[in-house]
Amino acid sequence: MKKRRKTVIYIAIFAALTAAGIYALSSVNGIRADINPANVAAVERGTMVRSVVATGRIEPIAKVEIKSKANGIIEVLHVDVGDMVAPGDVLAELDKENLEARVREAHANLKAARAAQQVAEAELEKNSLQAAGPDVEYYRRTCERALSLFRQNLISQSDVDKTQADLELAMNRQEVARSQLPIARAKIAEAEANVARATATVERAEEELANTTIRAPIRGTVLTRDVEVGSPVSSILNLGAAATLVMTLGDIDRVFVRGKVDESDIGWVQLGQPARITVETFQDRAFEGRVTQISPIGVERDNVTTFEVEVSIENPAKDLKANMTANAEIILEEHENSLIIPMAAVSYDARKESHLDLVDPDAPEGRRRVAVKLGVGNGSRTQVLEGVREGDKVILP
Repeated sequence: MKKRRKTVIYIAIFAALTAAGIYALSSVNGIRADINPANVAAVERGTMVRSVVATGRIEPIAKVEIKSKANGIIEVLHVDVGDMVAPGDVLAELDKENLEARVREAHANLKAARAAQQVAEAELEKNSLQAAGPDVEYYRRTCERALSLFRQNLISQSDVDKTQADLELAMNRQEVARSQLPIARAKIAEAEANVARATATVERAEEELANTTIRAPIRGTVLTRDVEVGSPVSSILNLGAAATLVMTLGDIDRVFVRGKVDESDIGWVQLGQPARITVETFQDRAFEGRVTQISPIGVERDNVTTFEVEVSIENPAKDLKANMTANAEIILEEHENSLIIPMAAVSYDARKESHLDLVDPDAPEGRRRVAVKLGVGNGSRTQVLEGVREGDKVILP
């Protein structure tokens, strides 16, 4: 019982000493004991910034998904995540054995088609020569000479008949050759078509073979590698967007943050405005950026309309990585050498005029209310244009 009584006495003494200390401290600072020092803030001088924040993820300015134009199995991978590549660099190679055999077969078929074309051309040339009938005129003259000699009783009827038979035979050969000309020309056309078809097959087979070597289309960094050696790969020409993703490249020398800005603030956002970008990885560092794109159309969700804004950032050191969460603070206004107070210290009267309560030891309640003229604010702090001086102490509610 005595021990409990002593404890109560000690607590009372400690409370009295604490109160006395607070009172003494408040008196030293010019703050009355009934004003909590924790609710007092000084008027500071600094740079007042009005801004809006767009939250998004770091994305490369240029990003390309690499997919294969050929079906096959990954045989060689030449790059890994984080590697830098230039346009034309080989990224991966597929198994080429079947396609190389197909190319050889296509070349053999093309060679056969060209040989068939040469045969058809030779046949046409032969038929054209026979159709011209160079021997017909010779046999006609021979026949006329034989008839002349027969009239002079210099040769027999059988000799005349033989020359006439030779002439008719030559004329028949000429007629047959003439009738074969369209067929020979048709065979030429068919042979040319076969050569063209075989040539296209060769080109297609060679292109498919070339497609087994996957090259970089842009300069950039390997952001992801989605396959390993031995992985099957489907062609984008067959499956389109559903084709196998081989890897992703991105140019992260320049990156951007795409975030949303409320419709109440979007009217203040302009192209080219500066922005400060912060990420969780570098908490004590801000990256400089600029607004490079503002969506012309808003998106409504949960009765709130927002506009998409893109902030671009130079990233030569590649400190910012793709998909980092980032806050882009877009600077709408910036006022140097401003008097700044917490927004919570401001109160408004019935006429919506702004006031502050200043610490004043000479006032009846230790405080004095003054009218102030405010400037820009950012939600937590505000600029004071008139009514206070640097160092004045304002009382927070």
